[in-house]
Amino acid sequence: MRFMMLMIPKGYESAKPGTMPDAAAVAAMMKYNEQLQKAGVLLALDGLHPPSMGARVTFEGGRPKVTDGPFAEAKEVLGGYWMIQVSSRQEAIEWARRCPASGNEIIEIRQVQEMADFPEDVQKAATGFENMQGGKRHCA
Repeated sequence: MRFMMLMIPKGYESAKPGTMPDAAAVAAMMKYNEQLQKAGVLLALDGLHPPSMGARVTFEGGRPKVTDGPFAEAKEVLGGYWMIQVSSRQEAIEWARRCPASGNEIIEIRQVQEMADFPEDVQKAATGFENMQGGKRHCA
């Protein structure tokens, strides 16, 4: 089973462009990332620039509209993510519990939908999807 652990740092929604984390916090996080890697569960990870450097595309009325960040209505935003492959939701939760996050950070854990999770008609409609993922299959 693949799970995405989403880091949600409070206050990041209003961070200025170029805002960077503290070096000590990064060092602690790197130790955690190395534990994930050594355990063989880490598939991918990345940090994200603040929303002030991003854009949103909305489709009201079926027409695309681009809004540059920051986004006034944002209450929670992503600061980064880990993609892990573990045997259960509980194991994903245990990995999240080990994270050296600060008091203003939340980790949301979401299971990734696998093709086998979908009904046959949806699987047929999605033919070729796995090739779009670089041919990599992450199923356990």
